[in-house]
Amino acid sequence: MRGISRTSLEEVTRRLDAILPSANAATLGHELFEVVSLFEDQRSLRRSLADQATDADAKSGLIGGLLESKVSPSTVLVVGDIVRAKWSRPRDLVDATERMAVYAVSAGAEGSRLDELEDELFRFERIVEAQPDLRAALTREGVAAEHKRTLVENLLSGKVSAPSLTLITEAVTRPRGRTLEQGLQHFGQVVAERARRFIAVVRTAAPLSQAQQDRLAAVLTRTYGRDIHLNIEVVPELVGGLSIRVGDEVIDGSVAGRLAEVRRRLAG
Repeated sequence: MRGISRTSLEEVTRRLDAILPSANAATLGHELFEVVSLFEDQRSLRRSLADQATDADAKSGLIGGLLESKVSPSTVLVVGDIVRAKWSRPRDLVDATERMAVYAVSAGAEGSRLDELEDELFRFERIVEAQPDLRAALTREGVAAEHKRTLVENLLSGKVSAPSLTLITEAVTRPRGRTLEQGLQHFGQVVAERARRFIAVVRTAAPLSQAQQDRLAAVLTRTYGRDIHLNIEVVPELVGGLSIRVGDEVIDGSVAGRLAEVRRRLAG
């Protein structure tokens, strides 16, 4: 949440939570992503809506008038709350709207299905990294977003959950200055934050048994004081041991990692 006011974000999140039980979460998420696109395209609009000197009711009325006939009442309410909140920069308003969109989409994947959502985002990120031709097709400049959307649907429809398909499609078609991998990682982190837990990316030379995964998750949970979701990648090149990344922190206990550290020290 770097740069976004935690207080303002908590306020709009509480309002979203109050609206979600009576809303269609998938529709709300889709429409909020459309509002993100609107804010990205209309610089003067987002600057006006983020201006703290402008009356909150006036800003809510402005965006309500623009959206009322185009989106559901639930979306109008959520966006109205977002523009009423105080943001330091216009970019923060857009980021907060995107975050509410991810929250809404993930509302359809509670419990064990939330684990599935996080796993599917991670697996697709790894597939993209391993297949340069696929990555090129999904990120090629000058290709219409609708064409990329169709490509993603043809590739993944029926193979991943509906929330995963929505977030992957958004990462592909509206990257907002991120690489595809960064977009998938970002959405995965937001989903984890929504579940009030951290994601640990574990790179291991050999597959871990379920018992080993459970023990590792328990150790990391005690270390970080929050539930941990493991994303595990088997990398034989590590030779042995584990490399674990939680946020910006890396715990490298792999043979390859230790050898690399020795080489760095020898190089001075």
